[in-house]
Order: sequence, then structure tokens, then C-alpha cells
Amino acid sequence: MMMENLGTQAPDAGAPSIAYGRPHRDGAVLDLFTGWAHRTPDAPALIDGERVYGYAELDRLADTVAEALRGRVGPGDLLGVCLGHSVALVAVTLAAAKLGAVHLPLGPRPGEQRLRAVAEQLRPACLVGEPDLLPPGGERLPLDLPTAGVVAALTPGEQVRVPVGTHYAVLTSGSTGTPKAVAVTEPALGALLQWYRGATGLGPGERHSLLIGVAFDPHVQELWAALTSGAALVVAPEAVRWDTGALTDWWREAGVTVSILPTPLAEPVLGRPWPAGLVLRHLVIGGDRLRRAPGPDVTATVHNAYGPAEATVTTTTHTMAPGGDHGAGAPPIGLPIDGAVQVVTDEDGHPVPRGPAGELRIGGRGLAAGYLDPELTARRFVDAPAGVVGTDRVYRTGDRVVMRPDGVLEFHGRLDDQVKVSGVRIEPAEVEAAFERDPKVRRAVVAAEQAPTGGARLLAFVQAEDGADPAALLDGVRPWLPEQAVPSTVRLVERFPLDANGKVDRRALLAEAAAGRGEDALDDDVLSDGGTPVERTVLKLCRELIGRADLGPEDNFLAAGGNSLAAARLLEALENEYGVRLRAPLVLRQPDLRAVARLIEERVAAARV
Repeated sequence: MMMENLGTQAPDAGAPSIAYGRPHRDGAVLDLFTGWAHRTPDAPALIDGERVYGYAELDRLADTVAEALRGRVGPGDLLGVCLGHSVALVAVTLAAAKLGAVHLPLGPRPGEQRLRAVAEQLRPACLVGEPDLLPPGGERLPLDLPTAGVVAALTPGEQVRVPVGTHYAVLTSGSTGTPKAVAVTEPALGALLQWYRGATGLGPGERHSLLIGVAFDPHVQELWAALTSGAALVVAPEAVRWDTGALTDWWREAGVTVSILPTPLAEPVLGRPWPAGLVLRHLVIGGDRLRRAPGPDVTATVHNAYGPAEATVTTTTHTMAPGGDHGAGAPPIGLPIDGAVQVVTDEDGHPVPRGPAGELRIGGRGLAAGYLDPELTARRFVDAPAGVVGTDRVYRTGDRVVMRPDGVLEFHGRLDDQVKVSGVRIEPAEVEAAFERDPKVRRAVVAAEQAPTGGARLLAFVQAEDGADPAALLDGVRPWLPEQAVPSTVRLVERFPLDANGKVDRRALLAEAAAGRGEDALDDDVLSDGGTPVERTVLKLCRELIGRADLGPEDNFLAAGGNSLAAARLLEALENEYGVRLRAPLVLRQPDLRAVARLIEERVAAARV
């Protein structure tokens, strides 16, 4: 079934840059799940490897959690969830809805200091996770779940006020060093799911992946979309988040019919020959600018989706049907979904004509209630421009877009310093604030550059006391930040170059860093320890991916700053170079880069026998 999000109008270059989705239909959330639990109690609701949980069984698990928390957690209370993809995550999410609590997904490893900041500043009534992960203090309540060792840490006392009707809250990057919490209501989520189910044909017998990182709001869409449609939610194994070959193999073996992928993982999939034997019908891609259209061999309908958390995950899509000619350029972000309103404005908030670039403002049914900070809400959620109907207020995205005469939106970047790394929105100021918590740091400036192998990476420039160790400074910020926000490298500087306005010139900093890498780089053909050609290739790739010219054969990939996206790109590059397909867990278990090279040499030699 093709995804139709139209509201399409005849091309009109003279029209204002205002576009409307089709009329929306309200949709329930929890009631739809419980309805399927009564009508099809034995139908698979959650598949995790060999274990299959029926709708009624999953409903009973959620009831068990809800009963354990009842009286301690109630309507409007924040319930923070520090769990990875598992039956425990799904059961606790359902239990939060049954209690009327506000689900706050934090991910399995949010970072000790980041979690403490959330606990102190948002003051959730309850945090659920492994005991060693949760902050000390408060009553601890073991939860009876198939995932052993999960506890609820109860934190009585005054809490941050949550807008009435909030279903979930999600953290986005904040400029003060504290993440912003976006509050999304049940009607907004229900309208999104109603559109998504109809657009993808989700229903009984379908299988939807559960793959997106738990702290990233599209996971809310994939989780609830399956459970409100009578379909099965299929938990992705860890390896598929690192290895595109493992991902497509899993799609085939698990019979996945609808999937959502973050852009950095999706692009390598689209760059390879499309695998045979997939039953995947719809592939939704989002989180970053998509630079690659599907080839003619792709048998799934591919949707380039766009939407900030402040507009409930998805607000526009561009659909590319199987086997079509979708052009060589970057796909647009498309047309508004049902109930959405898109306006492109000038600096004064007035709609611009179609064609010129401006700031995208979003309104309509999917608009979030706001932030848990009323002052921030007032700054970013503003009155709708004159002439716009169907919405009283709009969210200022800070994204620079162009609306074509046919109403299709093209994404042209950010108006501010905010960047996306591995599909996650990062505010450099939040990363800078994490460095400046260290008393040895006088000032930190964080800038993003394009990595040689694609995507963005962060570099930190730090003024610090004499004797400061860059590696120690980097280790110091890890507990405060999500993985994607940790810079690939730290450079100590004595001064910051300034531009004509007296502001730090980030472009000059990046240029100096690039020049320094050129001066410091080791000759690819001459290594002090007489490395093999494969070893030199591995070192060259890893230096580019991690952004460290000083990497040597005895360095460990992860310890040197490698992350999941860098690992996926390394595996792809090695397969292209040597025709050897490696699994991410095997590569990441190697003690150093020399061992990675030796592994490749062994596989190449075995293939020749």
C-alpha cells in the first residue's frame, strides 16, 4: 500500500508557503491495544528471538507492573524508563499508560550524571531500570518481569508540572547543559498513529521492527504503531544496529514487513544491492538529511520522513515507490501528513512565497503541548501567522527550508548552530556545558565537521589549565552526554579566533584542526612498526572515521572514540575494499586495530583456498 500524505495542490509559484495535510482522524492509543488483547489474545504481540508474547500475555505483564506501582505513581506523574529493547521496556511503557503516568524514555545507558540531572531537575516520581544504574536513595521496588533484575526507584516529593493530557515526554538537546523535555499529548500521538497505520497498512499478520534507540522519539512511533494495529512488534538484535548486512538478513529471517531506520543506518542499506527474499513493504527513514534515493531494485516503498520531537515524531514525508526513478539528488522531506500544517516564514514570522528559503514553522494536530519549561515553551511555540488556518499556534523549528510550487518541502539545513550526529539532534552548547563542569576548563567550544566517510562528527576545542589531558577531559563528559554527543576528539587551544562580530569563529577552528591533522598524520606507506598493507588500510580508515591522526595499531577502536555509526561505516568500507563481510560484534571484540587487520587477512586467505 503506497503512503499517501497528500493535501497536494496544483503547482503555484505565486502562492504563499503554506501547506496543509489531509483532514486527520483522531485515534486512541491504550484502548486500541487492550481491544486487540481481548479480540485476539493469542496473536503475537512481541517477538524477541525465540520468545513470542501474545497480546493477552503482554497485557497481563503490563497489569502486573501497573499494580505494583499503583498508589505510588499516578496520572500526570513522570515515569522514567532506563531500559533497552526488551519485553520489560514494552510492559513498563504499557503500564505507564494504564496508570495515566507520563512515559519518559531515557534509554538503557543514559549516563550517570545525565540521569542524576534528570532526577534532580525533572524529579520523576519513578525511575525503572537495573539497580546499579539508578541514582541512590528512595524506595526500591522489584518488578515481576521476564527481564530479571528490573526495579522501580520511587522518588517522593514535589515534581515538575506536566501539561494536562501528556502521554509521554522525550528529551532533546538543550543549550543550558540540561536537556529539554518535550511533552506530547495522547491526541497528538493517537492522530500520528492513525495516519501511520493507514499509510503503511499495518494490521494483524504484519511484523514491525523495534529497532530505534529508546531515547530517540521514533521508537515511540514504532512501539505503539504495532501494538495498536494488532501487528507483532519484533525486537531487533544488537548486531543489526552496527551491521547493515546483519540488518537485512534479520529482516528476511524475522519476516519484518514494516521498519523504521535512522538515516545513518539507512543510507548504507540503500547503497548496496537490494537483498532478495525480503517481505519488507515499507521502509521509513528519518532523523537526518537523506542524501541517497532508493535504486530501481528496491522492492519496498521508501519514505523520507521529517519531524522534530516538538511535532510528535513525523510531520512530513516524501514517498518513493518501488522501482521508480527518484533522481540523483537528495530527496525532499515532502508533504504534510494528515492534520499537519506547514508554514515557511521570514525573520518576522510572515509567510514567504513559494521558492525562497525561510524558517519552517509547524502547527496542527501533531503539535506537542510544549516543554516542561513554560518560559521555553513561550519562546518556541508561538501564535500562528496571519492567514494560516487550522492551528492557533506553531512551533519554530529553526530549520531552513524551501517550499516548491507543488507544496513539497526541501530541507536546506539549520538556521542556528544545532547539528545532527548519527540522526540525533545535538546542541553544541550542551556539550560545551558538560566540559565546563570541570574546574580545569576555562572555556569549551564545540563545532561539527563533515567526516570523510559521510555524516557529521563533533570536535571540542578547550581552553584549560596547564597539564590538562584531552583524553581525561573526554572521559569526564561521557557520563553527562548521550553517545552521539560525545566529541570524536578534544584539542587544547590557547585562544579562540573571533569573527567580525566578536564571536568565536568555528570555521577557523575547524580549518586549524584540519591543517593540524595534515601535519600530524602518519605516512600511510610508512609505519614505525612495519605494518602490513591491510593494517595500514585499517589505520587510515579508522583515523578518518574517528578523527584522530594519532591512532596506532595497538589502539582499541571503541576506547579510541569509535561509536556505532563509525563501526558500521568501517565494516562497509572493509567489505568494499576486500570483499570480506565481518560482523560488528566480532570486530569490536578485537583488542586492537592490528588484530582487526589480522582478522581480515585470515578471511581473505581463507576465501582464496
